[in-house]
Amino acid sequence: MTAKIPNWVNDFDVVKTFDETENEKKGLDALLDQHSSNLNFKEGEVFKGTVVGITDDFVTVDIGYKQEGLVFAKEFRNYDGTLKVNQGDEIEVYVERLESHLGNLVLSKDKAEILKAWDRISEACEQGTPVQGTVMAKVKGGLSVDIGVKAFLPGSQVDLRAVKNLDKYLGKTMEFKVIKFNKKRGNIVLSRRAILNDERSKMRGETLGQIQEGMIVKGIVKNITDYGAFIDLGGVDGLLYITDMSWGRVKHPSNLLTIGDEIDVKILKYDQDKERVSLGLKQIQDNPWDTAHEKYAIGTKVSGEIVGVKDYGVFVELEGGLEGLIHNSELSWVNKKNPAKDYNVGQKIDAQVLEIDQENSRISLGVKQLTPNPWDQMSDKYQVGMKIQGKVKSVVDFGAFVDVDEAVDALIHVSDISWTKKNVKAADFFKEGENVEAVVLTVDKENQKFCLGIKQLDEDPWKKIEERLPIGSIIEGEVVRTTDYGALVELETGIEGMIHISELSEERVENATDVLKQGDTTKAMIISIDKDAKKIALSLKAIDRENMQKYNNNEVVESATLADKFKGIEIKTSDS
Repeated sequence: MTAKIPNWVNDFDVVKTFDETENEKKGLDALLDQHSSNLNFKEGEVFKGTVVGITDDFVTVDIGYKQEGLVFAKEFRNYDGTLKVNQGDEIEVYVERLESHLGNLVLSKDKAEILKAWDRISEACEQGTPVQGTVMAKVKGGLSVDIGVKAFLPGSQVDLRAVKNLDKYLGKTMEFKVIKFNKKRGNIVLSRRAILNDERSKMRGETLGQIQEGMIVKGIVKNITDYGAFIDLGGVDGLLYITDMSWGRVKHPSNLLTIGDEIDVKILKYDQDKERVSLGLKQIQDNPWDTAHEKYAIGTKVSGEIVGVKDYGVFVELEGGLEGLIHNSELSWVNKKNPAKDYNVGQKIDAQVLEIDQENSRISLGVKQLTPNPWDQMSDKYQVGMKIQGKVKSVVDFGAFVDVDEAVDALIHVSDISWTKKNVKAADFFKEGENVEAVVLTVDKENQKFCLGIKQLDEDPWKKIEERLPIGSIIEGEVVRTTDYGALVELETGIEGMIHISELSEERVENATDVLKQGDTTKAMIISIDKDAKKIALSLKAIDRENMQKYNNNEVVESATLADKFKGIEIKTSDS
């Protein structure tokens, strides 16, 4: 059927019948199909094309096919997200699908570049030659690198040392080695570490040839351990021990150094056979002990920070590399302090220099010297023999401590409680909180002893014992106890005498109880007195001896015998 055309349009040559237009369209389609078939488009091959459109998601490319193809825009993005493509650019693309399920031509720039660069990459991998690339983005496990195609650089292959911050490599162009590739999958794995290792090997020989003990060289902190740090000197690692990092105290190398730091170090020792290098950092710094005697003269008041607390004292850092010790005995004039309870690391403290030993790098400090010594006043305030009063602060096995309103508590020792009682227990005489009167016995500033006594409130009964109980006199007393070696007789309240078993009778006595028993009343002669030891020796058999002269320095028995002189003396027993 031919379309009917109005008469007024017959004058124009351009007017064509509907059938003619339709035929031209079919002819154009046939021409495009013929052109496309001439190019022989096939999936899996690379073709040149022109960029004809750009959106955020896709780049449209005309490769001469009957329809334009789409390439994902992400294949053109830089590491910062910007697109590196412009409309009109001629590029090569890989035909993934001539017609997708949506009827689109699907293209890929990345796969085209991979196919194009594959021979070059394969050759670089086989021969070990480096390839140049630019780090495009940070991806899981490493970095994405553009070497003409996208390749993967694992985090472990970025540097010789572990790298925590990969962002600093973004946008950088570097050389890499291809260490793995899979043509079918299009995977390429790179290594920058391999390049650095090669460079390090070349540098190692040069560095070892130049190293000499005493040199100061630059290095980079490669690794940090508990005992020191490894420093890269340029292909050669040197060990910097923690003891050579600073003249002062270093808790851990990480407190001074960080991996990647560039520092100056001194070659302390170089073992050529083992290729081991020992380094020093403090050796290129001034030793504070060289001038310590000038800055810290004896008597100088100093300030510092506590850097160590031990059972025996406190260490104070006066300046970097210089510490002093405050011994326990120098913390207080009167109280024994526990450093662990009274002081903390990091605390600021004032002290006084007591002694300096520059040769052994030691400074002795004191805190108590900054305050008045209470013993200076006490020695003037309390005279020996003075009676004072105080309150019992505490009772211990060896005595009682008494508070007399001083910085120092006074001690009443058990030996100063009674003149006559033995095995005295302080708890039997004192109770905490009660008031007590005592006599000042000792105010010893040097040994820091303040001693009191209560027995001194009364006269020592032993002082005039010989006047009351002269040697050779016969006394009467009660047997308070017997032992294997004799019997004890109470002569006065609290004063006892001992009748040794050998003095019980002229005849041999096997057991004291054969002659005397506890509770018996007996007469005996005093044969010796030891006031210092507070001992009195008695005798029964001396009463019956004829000559008493050797037991009595003051009397001479003339003609009468002991038997005559003491005839009629009776021994009363508990049974009589």
